[in-house]
Amino acid sequence: MSTESRSRAWVHVDPEALHRNLFRIRDTMGSGTRILPVVKADAYGIGVERALAVFDRVDPWGYGVATVAEGLELRRLGVTRPVLVLMPAESEAVRDAVERGLTLSVSSLDALEEISQEADAQDRGLAVHVEVDTGMGRAGFDWRRAAEWGPRIAALTTRRVRWEGLYTHFHSADEADSGPTELQRRRFRDTVEALPDADGTERLLHLSNSAGILRRVDLEADLARPGIFLYGGSAGRDLPEPEEVVAVRARILLVREVPAGTTLGYGATYRAARAERWATLGIGYGDGVPRALGNQGSVVVRGRMAPIIGRISMDLTVVDITDLPEVGRGEVVTLIGTDGGARVSLEEFAEHAGTNNYEILTGLGTRLPRIWSSDGHSQE
Repeated sequence: MSTESRSRAWVHVDPEALHRNLFRIRDTMGSGTRILPVVKADAYGIGVERALAVFDRVDPWGYGVATVAEGLELRRLGVTRPVLVLMPAESEAVRDAVERGLTLSVSSLDALEEISQEADAQDRGLAVHVEVDTGMGRAGFDWRRAAEWGPRIAALTTRRVRWEGLYTHFHSADEADSGPTELQRRRFRDTVEALPDADGTERLLHLSNSAGILRRVDLEADLARPGIFLYGGSAGRDLPEPEEVVAVRARILLVREVPAGTTLGYGATYRAARAERWATLGIGYGDGVPRALGNQGSVVVRGRMAPIIGRISMDLTVVDITDLPEVGRGEVVTLIGTDGGARVSLEEFAEHAGTNNYEILTGLGTRLPRIWSSDGHSQE
């Protein structure tokens, strides 16, 4: 990830806002539920190493990642807490996962056999969490057949492989209709009741993402897995809003005055309807600004809105500053975030691009330095 200065474009990250969002999540969870922050995709694009320093303040149970490689990176950074890999692990990665003591998710008996064989070969112990498919469909054991697969998993776990947890994923907790989420919760509870006794050891149960936590879906779970809300993204239109964690800013590299009829960008999709003043920004789709934002949405300059015009290029974006004659070369433009009395929210930016806040955050490119500062309006 780039560490260059704020000469062209950058991502501003507010660590105190991240911290306050984390505490809001913790305070919403039941007193018996521990927090398992999800830090996959480089902590949703903000930089995992710095994020860990913030999250460690609440003494989390552990951390959630998507891949074994991400788990190995946390170990390299010195994380000794449990690291739960939420995706099924590819066969080639199981050896490293066992060696570094990662906690693996299990969605098939074949995978569990591989894990057990590797644990025996290395003479190392590790924990596994079994995923239950209650409606998401992409991974996990079928909740309807728990009486069949439950005993087989119990038989495959040995003194080296410990069946530590059981979990599921909500597919619609971000929607106002609670019906689908409540149905998944009931299916999961039915699964728990159908499973064989854990030999006196309580399995850790976890269901809720950010939206599930904020809806207080299951306060009796042992763990909760917050993600998007921590990083300043809305978990649902009808849910409490997080504090703004991420801002994306770029400098004006060039200002041009053009006559009516001048065309702009690839495909000449924009034509000046009058004499106009254009500002070229040093940021483009190579940095994570979706190409779909061509001729869509606005940015903030000096607390006022300026529309995006023409197609987004790989390295450049152009905005119309005709009505902002005081704005000049070198000034800072806010694509996501607040400047003065104006704001482009992460959700608004994503909506104009036809996507969601997750994709925008995780798509911010590595050319953009991440500038961590508690001054949320810092632009220089």
